[in-house]
Amino acid sequence: MNGEPNMVDERKSVVVTQKFFDGETIRFLEENGCDVTVARFPEGVTDATAGEAELIALLAEADAWIVGHAQVTLSLLQALPRLKIVARRGVGYEKVDLDAARQTGKVVTIAAGGNEESVADRTLALMLGVAHRLRESQQQLIDGPGAILLGHDLYARTVGIIGLGRIARNVVRRLKAFDATVLVHTPRPDPAYADAMGVEYVDLDTLLERADFVSLHAPFKPETKHLINAGRLALMKPDAFLINTGRGGLVDDRALLAALQEERLGGAGLDVFESEANPALADVTRELVRRPDVVATPHSGASTHEGLRRTNQVAARCVVSVLNDQEPPSGCLIVGHSRLRPVY
Repeated sequence: MNGEPNMVDERKSVVVTQKFFDGETIRFLEENGCDVTVARFPEGVTDATAGEAELIALLAEADAWIVGHAQVTLSLLQALPRLKIVARRGVGYEKVDLDAARQTGKVVTIAAGGNEESVADRTLALMLGVAHRLRESQQQLIDGPGAILLGHDLYARTVGIIGLGRIARNVVRRLKAFDATVLVHTPRPDPAYADAMGVEYVDLDTLLERADFVSLHAPFKPETKHLINAGRLALMKPDAFLINTGRGGLVDDRALLAALQEERLGGAGLDVFESEANPALADVTRELVRRPDVVATPHSGASTHEGLRRTNQVAARCVVSVLNDQEPPSGCLIVGHSRLRPVY
């Protein structure tokens, strides 16, 4: 691994509660003065579903925690006085109580730069899969006689991108190979980027009205909950496709289901669902994923061998840097202390 920080002064304890943590990254941590424990949960249990008492027991002697999707609360952090850093192996941090981290003096980092290529690939895969009706076509072959279904090109179509972070920019770069017209809605337009990439900044309603594909890459915040609701779905073309590899709560899934049922939308490619945060909507998710005009994956856009190795490595570099009181890699620091200044 390149750009390795200096070894910590004395051995530290790092606990990993995320699955698919590779041996190369474990060796990097060990070579940099860390003893690594990878938690083993029972079948069907993850750090997101483990109880707080179980997490506290695992982390009681930890100096650093590489976390997946656990809810990081004030009570949890207060019970872990030794813990110095919570390192997300991913880029979302909505499950971490940032005020609690500040109050308890913990550092919070994300694995910026680790997974955007993988999620961008998944975004294009969902666009192509739903537009070319791959799921329906395969089912035709399974059921026989294999009738030919007409789909839609991505080539030379208009694609609307909502949000312009790392993943979105990688999606835009890929779309240029399809000769797509790219519309972007973002609160912070960058004229130089528009000139370089040939994108057009537009307001949200205009994007929804003009786009053949709408792809969501905005962060999930209270103000972006249900950014795509019944009213905004009604603005979209009846043969347009909605793609969500961002966060489930960005879309009102009930409204999306109704739009598909009433044939007011061409289809959807979904890697995330509202039911991830609200289990009461599990029935809505089940209805969505059963539909022939939906191509769905289980929030696994970043879950490639290569992508997970990259995010593991970024999280590990964050841990070693912070344990040395050094700045973590660029763009990774969310909550710091007096010597570590966050970038967000």
